Amino acid sequence: MKARYAARAKKFEDIPNVGPRVARDFRILGFTKPNQLKNKNPYKLYQIINKKTGTRQDLCLLDVLMSVVDFMNGASPRPWWHYTPERNMIP
Repeated sequence: MKARYAARAKKFEDIPNVGPRVARDFRILGFTKPNQLKNKNPYKLYQIINKKTGTRQDLCLLDVLMSVVDFMNGASPRPWWHYTPERNMIP
């Protein structure tokens, strides 16, 4: 069951929109606990994961990163696609 509040996310998979693959990405980025994602820049995280993996990840991952950081900063859980219009505004 997914956490409804950031404080209840004890492992990455507790965060809405996060499954095993995205949890692995957080570990690749060097994170060990969900609360470490608070106040991070999802755009920078996306750039870093691309560099670390040597592959340009699907832009949907950026949407997920945006949703995760927003949630960990106290926002209500929202589906990752809620963030797609915001991401599409990037020049």
